[in-house]
Amino acid sequence: MFRMLACALALCAVSAIPALAQQTESSGLPPYGPPITLDQAKRVMAAAELQAVENSWQVAITILDSGGNMVMFHKLDNAQLSAVTVSEGKARTSLEFKRPSKDLDDAIARGGAGNRLLALKDITPLEGGMPIVLDGRIVGAIGVSGAVSAQDAQVAKAGADAVAR
Repeated sequence: MFRMLACALALCAVSAIPALAQQTESSGLPPYGPPITLDQAKRVMAAAELQAVENSWQVAITILDSGGNMVMFHKLDNAQLSAVTVSEGKARTSLEFKRPSKDLDDAIARGGAGNRLLALKDITPLEGGMPIVLDGRIVGAIGVSGAVSAQDAQVAKAGADAVAR
């Protein structure tokens, strides 16, 4: 009897694996990939900085690799001190949730179930963080802070888009 129960449980566990794999694939979120290289991060940073400088936005820019390690950080002259930690928080939030940090900002703003996000530790649900995706995989994330949130996002997008070039 015990063997039959053990076999039945094992069969159920094995049959659940394809369903879990399908659920992960169908989430629409890209998988994590290898970490962004220093050369790629330099391209991302250059494009983000150019966007900020062209618009005279004093921001801080953080680039993390797919493992959450800091690869690059720049603080433009006269960026507010809070921009340093907030830019890293936006990048980390985007990386950990595999989506722009604005998505969490929007979920909280809608209220209701979205307010559950407020219970999470160490997230920065503010616009300005974006995953860096290369060949359909998340290789890192960029976070920008110091300007208005939509401007931070514009700088982050310019950087994130540069990796594919």
